[in-house]
Amino acid sequence: MSTLFLMFELRFVPFVLSILVSAILAVALALHPGFAWLWVGFGIAVFFFAVGVHDLMQTQHAVLRNYPIAAHLRFMFEAIRPEMRQYFFEDEKDGLPFSRDKRSVVYQRGKMVLDVRPFGTAYNVYEPGFEWVNHSMQPAPLQKEPFRITIGGPQCSRPYSASVFNISAMSFGALSANAIRALNGGARLGGFAHDTGEGGYSPYHREGGGDIIWEIGSGYFGCRNPDGTFSPEKFAEAAANNDQIKMVELKMSQGAKPGHGGVLPAPKVSVEISLTRGVPTGQDCISPSRHSAFSTPIGMMQFIGEMRRLSGGKPAGFKLCVGHEWEFLAICKAMLETGIWPDFIVVDGKEGGTGAAPLEFIDHIGKPMREGLSFVHNALIGIGLRQHIRIGASGKIVSGFDMARVMALGADWCNAARGFMFAVGCIQSQSCHTDRCPTGVATQDRHRQKALVVEDKLHRVANFHKATVHALAELTAAAGLDHPNDFRPVHISHRLSPSEIATFAELYPGLRERELLEGTDNPRWLVPWKMADAKSFRAVT
Repeated sequence: MSTLFLMFELRFVPFVLSILVSAILAVALALHPGFAWLWVGFGIAVFFFAVGVHDLMQTQHAVLRNYPIAAHLRFMFEAIRPEMRQYFFEDEKDGLPFSRDKRSVVYQRGKMVLDVRPFGTAYNVYEPGFEWVNHSMQPAPLQKEPFRITIGGPQCSRPYSASVFNISAMSFGALSANAIRALNGGARLGGFAHDTGEGGYSPYHREGGGDIIWEIGSGYFGCRNPDGTFSPEKFAEAAANNDQIKMVELKMSQGAKPGHGGVLPAPKVSVEISLTRGVPTGQDCISPSRHSAFSTPIGMMQFIGEMRRLSGGKPAGFKLCVGHEWEFLAICKAMLETGIWPDFIVVDGKEGGTGAAPLEFIDHIGKPMREGLSFVHNALIGIGLRQHIRIGASGKIVSGFDMARVMALGADWCNAARGFMFAVGCIQSQSCHTDRCPTGVATQDRHRQKALVVEDKLHRVANFHKATVHALAELTAAAGLDHPNDFRPVHISHRLSPSEIATFAELYPGLRERELLEGTDNPRWLVPWKMADAKSFRAVT
């Protein structure tokens, strides 16, 4: 009897109604079988009745067993929750990982429409964490030429003149063919570089004709033997005689998932991806978390030297998210011991993006970009090699101020990934790992990626780059400087409290030239320096 009374509870009303309506319409049909609308209503009622029965019988979702039919509304609202929040409830400065305001400025600059704001800042300028550029009372003349830097130290025979703003590593596989086409085509139009990501140098990179930074990860995609190890012959064949490839980059770790290796979920591993990467179709493509080509800092420097030689003398460097500080200092000691050093280092921050990674890695592994960048910059100063090694920085960079801020901390150039994704149409739906990207950017579904019109989007990529570098030029001139590389920590201020302010020079104190070699008494550096060993990534204890 108690089970019968349950049917009268409010949570069972939709199920009971489906039974009653089905029964009533069944009787009506028996009396009037020629009424078409009765058949339609009966079909709908029976459908809901069947759903209710299924909900009661299934064992995976308790909420469906307790709320048959009605609980499906929960799943429907949960599915559209990100869109509801983004379009109806977010403030201009809200939204993660990128605010609506930041996304909007990319869209506006990509379309070359008005990107200014009225009425004053929406930030609380007295809130802790607010930052700004200190301007000059005698601004410098605005530089109209594109800002470029030369990458390639004394050991490089084919240096590269790079823009100060380039496309960060995003693999074909994580992104669609059309997205790669648009990004690389935009890079060609705008005269800047496009990092392939560890997924390899694909036919779609070749199509665009834009400058390429070929990233080599632990999976060695595009230059691997059948057993997954590095193939010097395949690497040399691809890199040495191809003028589109301007630099080669060894990926040690990625900001959003350092120590984890790359992840391309099985739904995105198409036959095409399988052929490009040399991996099985329809299975998760997971790069190892460590390299098999070397196991020590000295081995790493020797491998980078070999990459430079095999590529015909092109700039060779590496990318990392800083973790254990003694490990990077061990690499510095390996540079000194071997006499081999990279032409560039790209510092990725833990705030960087990814197509797929475990929550723990996205949220709690790796050093944020600013701390990592300052550490790498000062470590190279401390060993006397900073003048030979260029530093790039990546991690949530989309505006001229974002660039000025990291250049003040030591970056020579900046990379952006998600900013350029916005330029080709990304709406931050955060469905990159599902292969159901609504704009065709991060999917291998051919029908979905057709929505991304390459000829239109490549111009938006070039426009976004041009407008952002122009904004950087205006900030540089306002600070009284001639080139964004002239920014120093003293030019950026950070609010500590409503009444306390510090410049980056105070927040990120630096080292003197060769201070680590001459002997430092700074405990912040002395301890990890003593723990570093050029022959091992393990700490000296």
